[in-house]
Amino acid sequence: MPTLNLHNIQYSQLDPMTWCATAQVTAPCPLDSLDLFSNSPLLFNVNLLNIKNYELCRITWHYHIPNPSLSARKTAYHQRKQQRAGVRLLLQSLLNKLDITDNLDDASFPYRLVNSQYFVCFSHTGASSQNTLTQHEEEKNFDGLDNKVAVVISCHRSVGIDIETNSVEWRVAQRFYHANELTVLQALSIMQRDTVAKLLWQIKECFIKIHQYKLAQGLGMDYSHLMTCLINSIKEKLPLLVFEDDKTKYHLAYLPEQQTVIVY
Repeated sequence: MPTLNLHNIQYSQLDPMTWCATAQVTAPCPLDSLDLFSNSPLLFNVNLLNIKNYELCRITWHYHIPNPSLSARKTAYHQRKQQRAGVRLLLQSLLNKLDITDNLDDASFPYRLVNSQYFVCFSHTGASSQNTLTQHEEEKNFDGLDNKVAVVISCHRSVGIDIETNSVEWRVAQRFYHANELTVLQALSIMQRDTVAKLLWQIKECFIKIHQYKLAQGLGMDYSHLMTCLINSIKEKLPLLVFEDDKTKYHLAYLPEQQTVIVY
């Protein structure tokens, strides 16, 4: 796998027992995704030593871009590999920041550190699917992949984190969300509705990771009691918003700039 790099790392301490980090992870696409010169075997037989420098501009260079659908599959595959490696690289960066020497035990959920037994949870933005990649996006991905990753650790209890850049389509919310949540969402402006629907999705994802709910079960849970706080949070535009869920006895943190929600 190509060397991964973390950019724009942001560290946050949510309470004396909980820390999180977000970043962008980048790596160049493997060369075989471009399949350069595959249709030009004779090109490498050219004796370039006998070509004067100023004549290089006259050479017609040939390269081959593979079938778009194959490229999209390869792009998604490499993106998923990079995301899995990227969250672990970010975890190590956070541990270094906290001066903690430990290793991850990911044999079962919830993930924990071997020695300290701290709880660990990861999140990353999803890979673009083969069917949704446009030609422009696919060509752009050949220049290198750029994904967001997030990690949270806590010495208190199981935690959840979700980093998300995409909005939640209203038809998807209508399919999965609880009726009480939909009633509140329908009374909002479209802009508020879309923002709160996305935050609700992220909260649900966090609780799914904490309690290991099945996806449909977790998305169908009723968190309408949190929606007033969510609506107020998007009005305040604070860099970090934290509030307590009296019903679940968990705290929720929202980092708008990192597009990240943590339940701890």
